[in-house]
Amino acid sequence: MKAVTVKELKEELTERSPNELRQLCLRLSKFKKENKELLTYLLFEASDEANFVENIKSEVDQRFKEINRKNYYLIKKSVRKILRTIKKYIRYSQNKETEVDLLIYFCSKLKRISPSINKNVMLLNLYNRQIATIRKKITLLHEDLQFDYGLELEKLKS
Repeated sequence: MKAVTVKELKEELTERSPNELRQLCLRLSKFKKENKELLTYLLFEASDEANFVENIKSEVDQRFKEINRKNYYLIKKSVRKILRTIKKYIRYSQNKETEVDLLIYFCSKLKRISPSINKNVMLLNLYNRQIATIRKKITLLHEDLQFDYGLELEKLKS
């Protein structure tokens, strides 16, 4: 089966009744975990973005505590998993300020991890890529936010 375009989906959804739309959403949420998570975000958490960000930060804190630090391979694997999760939440939110805030938080946690990321090329490269991403995203924000996040970014680089 070939998927139709977003435009065609939008046209078809406008022709459906509210009850049919509800049934389609519920069916979609049963099909894949990410769909259910996105629907949860949109219905319950999108109205309070600050609380959403705080919940993600506490989850990131917990995951950083659980990292197996026996060797760099296990650290890299865990850090990549944490970053994937953060990126997923960023996709749900689609808020540039949330994206910058979460990536800065991730980088600050990664920088303080023990053993140091400076002893591993892959972790250092991952950190530097995220710093570059943050720098690009900051330019898309309001001037006041650019200044505030710019200061935080300078703290990370030093």
